[in-house]
Amino acid sequence: MAEIFQKGTLYLCPTPIGNLEDMTYRAVRCLREADIVAAEDTRHTKQLFAAYGIETPLTSYHEHNKAEKGPHLLELLQEGKMVALVSDAGMPAICDPGSDMVHLAIEAGIPVVPLPGANAGLTGLIASGMDTTRFTFIGFLPKTQKHRLPVLESVKSYEGTLIFYEAPHRIQTVLRELQDHLGNRQAVLCRELTKKYEQYLRGSLSELQEQLAQQGTRGEFVVLVAGAAPMEDTAVPDDADYAAMVQQLMDQGADKKDAVRTIAKQCGVPKRRVYQAALTLS
Repeated sequence: MAEIFQKGTLYLCPTPIGNLEDMTYRAVRCLREADIVAAEDTRHTKQLFAAYGIETPLTSYHEHNKAEKGPHLLELLQEGKMVALVSDAGMPAICDPGSDMVHLAIEAGIPVVPLPGANAGLTGLIASGMDTTRFTFIGFLPKTQKHRLPVLESVKSYEGTLIFYEAPHRIQTVLRELQDHLGNRQAVLCRELTKKYEQYLRGSLSELQEQLAQQGTRGEFVVLVAGAAPMEDTAVPDDADYAAMVQQLMDQGADKKDAVRTIAKQCGVPKRRVYQAALTLS
């Protein structure tokens, strides 16, 4: 039995990331039955509508008008209208202002229903050969180096695959910064996913820079970078170890009190713990 779409509900409809055939039957029907579709770029969405014979009214909702348009869409929802939200490509609310509309709806008690569909990050990941058991989606890095570097430092120790989005005019700069701050890790560049010239470039970050220098940087990129190597397990010292360390300092001329204080500070444990362990020492 076909789903009955509910009035007064915000539907999040993913759209193709390149290939127009990557629409689901459910998403097409949702867009047809909605009272209005909020689109990041109505000109872009009209092409999708033309391909699938969708005639639902369109309204723009993007980064520059969300403060005014969001409350208007909320009013329509509260009046009982069915509103569908789309981005230019892929999953709405991922790296686009749709997330703000979702927050507005939730705060107002409006039901929010997501539809599954195309997503560039996961599409690239499953074909990359990188670790898919653990991964972290970073998305677009900040535009300025000053703000990018703290983000790179913050993810430096993450062990799962790191997923970035990047534009062609910044890809070489970002690859250099990734190498500088994360090390020359293995990585995969996914270019123009689902489109005619879809391409995967694999190698170290330095090798990928060389490959792009030779072939050019046209197209949108998903950048997948290997996570940090797992931390080696470090054995936790026991009382005998603390006693031995204190003894070593005493053999070097320190008195017991100073040795206990030093070892407690070095090991990050209470001084009483080390003192008790050192009671057996002469």
